[in-house]
Amino acid sequence: MLSRSLFFLPLAAQMLGMATYLPNAASAETQCRQGLDARVWTAPLEPLPGQALKVMAVAAGSKIEQLIVTDPEGRQSRLPAVRGGGPPWSLRGILPHPTAGTYRIEATRGGHVVTCAEVTPGIGDRDRGGAEWDLAHEALYAAWIEHLFDAPPEQSLSFPSLAPVLRDPDRNFLYGYLDREEDRQVPAEPDCADLPYFLRAYFAWKLGLPISYRACSRGSRHSPPRCEAPRIDNSFTRSPAPARQFRELSREIMNKVHSGCGRTALEDDASDFYPIPLERWTLWPGTLYADPYGHTLILVKWVPQTFDRSGLLLAVDAQPDNSVTRKRFWEGNFLFASTPSAGAGFKAYRAPVGTGSKGPVRPLPNSALDGGDGLPPYSTEQANLTPEDFYARMQQLINPRGLDPESAYSATLESLMEQLEARVKSVDNGERYMRTHKGTVPMPLGPAIFETTGPWEDYSTPSRDMRLLIAMKVLENLPGRIRRYPELFVLRGENPSAAGSRIEQLHERRIRERSIRYTRSDGSNWNLSLKEIYARRPGLQIAYNPNDCVERRWGASLGTPEYATCSRQAPSEQRARMEKYRPWFRETRRPPR
Repeated sequence: MLSRSLFFLPLAAQMLGMATYLPNAASAETQCRQGLDARVWTAPLEPLPGQALKVMAVAAGSKIEQLIVTDPEGRQSRLPAVRGGGPPWSLRGILPHPTAGTYRIEATRGGHVVTCAEVTPGIGDRDRGGAEWDLAHEALYAAWIEHLFDAPPEQSLSFPSLAPVLRDPDRNFLYGYLDREEDRQVPAEPDCADLPYFLRAYFAWKLGLPISYRACSRGSRHSPPRCEAPRIDNSFTRSPAPARQFRELSREIMNKVHSGCGRTALEDDASDFYPIPLERWTLWPGTLYADPYGHTLILVKWVPQTFDRSGLLLAVDAQPDNSVTRKRFWEGNFLFASTPSAGAGFKAYRAPVGTGSKGPVRPLPNSALDGGDGLPPYSTEQANLTPEDFYARMQQLINPRGLDPESAYSATLESLMEQLEARVKSVDNGERYMRTHKGTVPMPLGPAIFETTGPWEDYSTPSRDMRLLIAMKVLENLPGRIRRYPELFVLRGENPSAAGSRIEQLHERRIRERSIRYTRSDGSNWNLSLKEIYARRPGLQIAYNPNDCVERRWGASLGTPEYATCSRQAPSEQRARMEKYRPWFRETRRPPR
């Protein structure tokens, strides 16, 4: 398996790959054109001789097989490249030390050139005028997102914020794209709701695209959020903008958007995101997932199912503490429900289209999003699905061959362990804050504990704990799912009831074997087995308050050796309200607003 980025390969190895002469390659005398559904992109915008030139070829329609480079002397060679998933499909490589003169870069499929670009290092005449959110730019956005968060699927991927991701030139194809050290001047700390907007705005800044966003309400228990007219910013489209301009716009956007912006009704035209069909070809990296309670995730990669490995759909989310973590699709991470207060599900960005010269730049209504441009079409399919149908449909997409029951259990167990490890970090962040700040963190009233601002939003964990309790239930209930939906599993003649019983026995063994470790109030470590965590569910239903010691936040009981190091607890008034709110967590149902 290739490493997560060709940019990690030693330059000598890359140059060795470039030395392969290709006498049968396409003639350099033919006209060099970009394809209709494929395009070669290079970075930085204005390369210099001797400066490494990044190359990414992206195709929306079907796979591209290799990159061919013709140097200024007319010599052709194959550029070593790392392949991205699809759709869209991508190849990315690097020219380590281009000289002066024109390079031709061709992407081929079946021996035929499907797209071609020419680059002349040192000639600063590259024009990006008239750029718009067309198929080529959307495909690059998807490939860029996949590359940003790429890593072996079994690797746990987490960052304290988005900043180290964007400032990593091996991850970020657009790092230093404007050649101004611009990325060192950009803070990148979006939270959950800000993340999709921030990434879109960053991409628009680098590529010279317009950006659209709306101010929205938060909705009510009877109706989803409603939004105002779009605010369209064209400041990046005129010429490369300084980092200051991006900082100002991103700050303005993050001050306006919130979790309600993704939860608009599925049929609503006045929205920044629109619902799409649940099909493999529509769910590109960069697609938004809006759950009915306000959390959002961004798809980053499909890992295909093989004969010996389950498929995966990976996403990232940001937390109130600004941490960014990659997660796999499953019921514990992707909450789905049909509710009058939200339009939940997978959604694509309603990009502003047009260049200004051919009419106003504006987002298209749902009726115009028919897929004719090659992009995912508008669809209300998800409105008609029960949660059971939704998860069954997604399991069919991720694992079209069906799942072995034991493999399904193992994948679900790993997802639960990922959530527990993420919670360890969140609780530790809260503990560090409480040690350095005197006083009590105010606790909001009622449903506002899930949606607020300030230290409570940053360091409490009610939403995360709700998802964790759901995840524990999903793992525990997997044997029953096998009995109810045997068609989703590869049983090889085994009776569904017997298969369910076998997984129940496996569950009892595994929860004794798996554990997490957290740091107690005195700095010592404490191990908790998954079986102990299951037994502590009543304690975890009221464990989200940062005013409580870390031992309480992991469900430790008064009078036990584990609890002996506890040094503080939430005020009695707050604990009384937590008891009042306990049914929400016991029944794993978010309250209406």
